[in-house]
Amino acid sequence: MTGIDHPETFHGLPVHTLPDPDDEHAAPLPWADSVAWRLDCLWNENNPFPQLWSRFLTSVDSTQVRALVLGPWWHDEYSPLRPVLDLIVADADRFPALRALFLADVTGEECEVSWLEMTDVTPCLEAFPRLEELTVRGCGDAVSEQDTLSLRPVRHEALKVLRFESGGLPGSVVRAVGASTLPALERLELWLGVTHYGGDATVADLAPLLSGGAFPRLSHLGVQNSEIQDEIAAAVASAPVVAQLDSLALSMGTLSDTGAEALLGGQPLTHLRDLDLHHHYMREAMQQRLRNELEPQGVRLNLDQADYWDPEDDEPRYVAVDE
Repeated sequence: MTGIDHPETFHGLPVHTLPDPDDEHAAPLPWADSVAWRLDCLWNENNPFPQLWSRFLTSVDSTQVRALVLGPWWHDEYSPLRPVLDLIVADADRFPALRALFLADVTGEECEVSWLEMTDVTPCLEAFPRLEELTVRGCGDAVSEQDTLSLRPVRHEALKVLRFESGGLPGSVVRAVGASTLPALERLELWLGVTHYGGDATVADLAPLLSGGAFPRLSHLGVQNSEIQDEIAAAVASAPVVAQLDSLALSMGTLSDTGAEALLGGQPLTHLRDLDLHHHYMREAMQQRLRNELEPQGVRLNLDQADYWDPEDDEPRYVAVDE
């Protein structure tokens, strides 16, 4: 899971991990509404998640909690997310102030993203109607269908930020996002990943998102970490949604000169504040063309992590996050 770290902040709040009850040096707990609370069971066999959850509810005023970050929910052998999510959803009425939820803040040292057995995350949106931010990390390539990442089309009036970080995002999730009614949505990020890990989304699946009619308040769109990044760039080049965006991310994937040529030949991008293309396979000449066209117009361009690629070679291109 290269390049994925634990966030220091979430929803504008510093992340604070609930300390182990046996930690004699732990500082006093902060005010419930002053931090994003992170729950972590890893390497502590005496602290299974149901016990940790119960301790959290008794030691922190849950009615004031604004953001919740779920770290590793297992202590030894990995276990699926579903029963843990069921616990959180069952206690939703105890969190009237919750505005942000991060499912699976897990790094590669703890579990590879493709090994994280997820579940249907729709109940989170249904149980927390005031939620403004949802981040989900994990893949969909699980043995059990119940433990595969999924989403059903949903109507949610408050959600402003939706982010799926995956090495293989199922196309069904992309289609469900496009079929959802999210009138407040401002930021959407989809890490599509690779087919080997269940990332079977196509450009056709993205069509509702690119139409410009799905989310009227959308100002940032990220369609990233894809092995079909050139095809996505070609679709984005003529996508109506681009005109309403302040920032666009087509980063972390296999973008080459082909995709960049499509972007340059498409609709103007000079209204963007930021265009993130980092981790790409464009040659220096193409990078300079992008700089010459966009930077004088005030576009902040991210072309970091360039990897030279010769289309006449058989060397494969890689996304930033797969396994």
